[in-house]
Amino acid sequence: MAENIGGISGESAANVTHNLRGIDFPCSKSQLLDQARKNGASQDVIKVINGLEDRKYQSMADVMQSYGKEKAA
Repeated sequence: MAENIGGISGESAANVTHNLRGIDFPCSKSQLLDQARKNGASQDVIKVINGLEDRKYQSMADVMQSYGKEKAA
């Protein structure tokens, strides 16, 4: 079952950011995945992060910008 925060879906931006707490920037996509797994992220969140561009991220805002592009695609 997908982890929900405040009743919002597992793929939500809030769940993604919640499961990336403690990440140090800049970081790679693989580091995002490692941190999410360390934080016990659901498969929905892992799937979202896996769908992000494979590049260096400078901030959480940078991650969310990529997330927005992915969701719009």
